[in-house]
Amino acid sequence: MSVIKVAGGAPLHGELYVPGAKNAALPIMAASLLSKGPVRLAGCPRLSDVKNMITLMRALGCVIRWDDDVLEIDPRQAQFYELPEQLSKTLRSSIFLLGPMVARFKRAVATFPGGCDIGLRPIDLHVSALRALGVKIEEEHGVINCRGANLKGAHIYLDYPSVGATENAMMAALAAKGDTVIHNTAREPEIADLQLFLQKLGYTVRGAGSSAVHITGSKCAQTCEHRIIADRIVAGTYLCGAAMTGGDVTMRGIAPEQMGSVIGKLRECGCTVRQGDAYVRVRGPKRPGEIKRVETMPYPGFPTDMQAQFFALCSVAQGVSMIVENVFENRYRHAAELARMGGVSAVNGRIAVIRGVDRLMGASVTAWDLRGGAALVLAGLRAEGETTVCGVRHIDRGYACIEDDLKSLGAQICRAEG
Repeated sequence: MSVIKVAGGAPLHGELYVPGAKNAALPIMAASLLSKGPVRLAGCPRLSDVKNMITLMRALGCVIRWDDDVLEIDPRQAQFYELPEQLSKTLRSSIFLLGPMVARFKRAVATFPGGCDIGLRPIDLHVSALRALGVKIEEEHGVINCRGANLKGAHIYLDYPSVGATENAMMAALAAKGDTVIHNTAREPEIADLQLFLQKLGYTVRGAGSSAVHITGSKCAQTCEHRIIADRIVAGTYLCGAAMTGGDVTMRGIAPEQMGSVIGKLRECGCTVRQGDAYVRVRGPKRPGEIKRVETMPYPGFPTDMQAQFFALCSVAQGVSMIVENVFENRYRHAAELARMGGVSAVNGRIAVIRGVDRLMGASVTAWDLRGGAALVLAGLRAEGETTVCGVRHIDRGYACIEDDLKSLGAQICRAEG
């Protein structure tokens, strides 16, 4: 099993181009099922989650070619509507295929999806949204069986602005007769990117980025080319590393307005931030200052996918910081690993109070989930001695060779066999 070894003490300096966003690529890949011809997706990140989605789509009959960061998907031969059980269990984003499969095949069979162990993440919002469109769903022994022969437009009210449920409902509604309005939708930029892709296919979708998305059912899909938007979480992770190490890092190809809440907290801890049309530059202080309160919320609030990285930052900041995790109830597993490195924190339910220390100590730690793993790598950059991060497979789900990116910024880091 691979591990990542980090020798602390080197500030991060330099610039990187931000890769395509995993959270945009996966639903857009699923939406490719709704095209009548091949689609070409540029900027597709080379991640294990993307590789697993490719395997799932090939199992449905899609012909897929991946060259560098360009993914070509030809769905014309797709005819199967059952997802392989074992792979579905490892990939949370397999749930994105339910809506497109129902829209195309009128059937979908899948097991309950897997992914990082960061909370319950129930799929009831997905199920209720699909049922509102007329999909008949049976759940038995961990299997979801969907039948949608007569989809009809509807007003769908989401109890919570779930990203996945919003996207699934958008894709399924494309095959419904009449108009659909999804209320209380998630507003993440990745949803707007999915909308743009669907519009390029010829579908009528509008409202992404607001609290309501409008879809008019149609059958006018055609082939298209599309570039995946930049990954604001990857950008935020490396900028957080600059803040922690007293470095100077520029992330290019990113829209700063998509990172407003993260940029605000970086400024609060003493960073100097410059931003332009397609870049964000962060110069970190010698030691970050405390952050009074970080509270995760749906977009445009502070992203839960940046909570762990800021937990690591607060671990080396002056003073006492507080984090409130409102999205997932089991997303503090990195706290115990940071304690192995000398971090001081107290976690009670969804609230974490962190007293920063001047410097962490290198140790052997384990990544239990994707973002927690990235946080431990960042902690290793600030630690004395060498840090060994195990559980690298989780990190690979969202970062394509994180060690290469950080090495290009001056970090002393490598991947090795543990």
